Amino acid sequence: MSPTITTSSEANGNVSSATARAAASAAATTEAAGPQLVTMAKALNTAMADAMHADKSVLVFGEDVGMLGGVFRITDGLTKTFGEQRCFDTPLAESGIVGMAVGMAINGMRPVIEMQFDAFAYPAFEQIASHVAKMHNRTKGALKLPMVIRVPYAGGIGGVEHHCDSSESYYAHTAGLKVYTPATVADGYRMLREAIDSDDPVMFMEPKKLYWSKDLVDLEALRREHEANAERGTSTEGSAAVARPGTDATLIAYGPAVPTALAAAAAAAEEGRSLEVVDVRTLVPFDDETVAASVRKTGRAVVIAEAHGFASVSSEIVARMQERCFHYLAAPIRRVAGFDVPYPAPKLEHYYLPSVDRILDAVDDLQWED
Repeated sequence: MSPTITTSSEANGNVSSATARAAASAAATTEAAGPQLVTMAKALNTAMADAMHADKSVLVFGEDVGMLGGVFRITDGLTKTFGEQRCFDTPLAESGIVGMAVGMAINGMRPVIEMQFDAFAYPAFEQIASHVAKMHNRTKGALKLPMVIRVPYAGGIGGVEHHCDSSESYYAHTAGLKVYTPATVADGYRMLREAIDSDDPVMFMEPKKLYWSKDLVDLEALRREHEANAERGTSTEGSAAVARPGTDATLIAYGPAVPTALAAAAAAAEEGRSLEVVDVRTLVPFDDETVAASVRKTGRAVVIAEAHGFASVSSEIVARMQERCFHYLAAPIRRVAGFDVPYPAPKLEHYYLPSVDRILDAVDDLQWED
């Protein structure tokens, strides 16, 4: 799943940036040219491999990410390509993984670590909230923490408790952290490359039910786009995307909820109702401008998220849009979220997760005059 071109000097971290770029370019030629059906897993894997080719300070570690390639095989082939010094397994100790990454980031490395499952990251939360998020501010900018914490999160895979939590609100609430969550294959590549390039710590929330979703993607075009954006100093950070245009109401979603929102919009279209879908993409920083512009245009909105509704990211989005769009609203903003209960057993998760029917019911409640 990863590029196969490597050298012994690169595996040992002794390679110039020019040589690294050449290696990445050579690796790209092993892939078919033009758009191909690519999974989210492949896009994420390729993003890490390309970042490791381009920058010898990037390394990957965590539980079972080495020869196994991760529980979901997202790091498959990285150890073989880059060696055990660049991609390696750690003990089953999440606080230790994050603590080690902090030390590495302070000393010039760019660690990319994996938490394996969403709720497995909770033992590391003290490290994340007290040190990862605060080190830059604590040192008055003297120290930066260029590190990415990858968190496979949310449900839809038939998992059990501690394997399907939507924990994004904890991190979004913690000042000092960026929080990304891609919903498309292209954004998986694009956003992970940008997260690795960032000098600030990024919580990279990966919707695991979308790992095997497929889309036509030109990986080489994405590489060129990334290089051009890096030269210009631009990125998708803090930039929401209109995933489907519409006029009657706005569905605001992120991560695993985006495909469900798109399915609801498609179903509504068959009934003659035009729903716009906005993919938030980065929860922190948040793109108020794009989201508010859509809500002002349509006058109605529903926020969709798998996480619990109480004190959540969806709560924050509703509050921000109420403040910015109040005089444009034809109805109060509604939410469709996970229920305020622990994640249910696999056979019951379809009741818990936002569905097309629940979304359409919320849209019907937006005080339509007809």
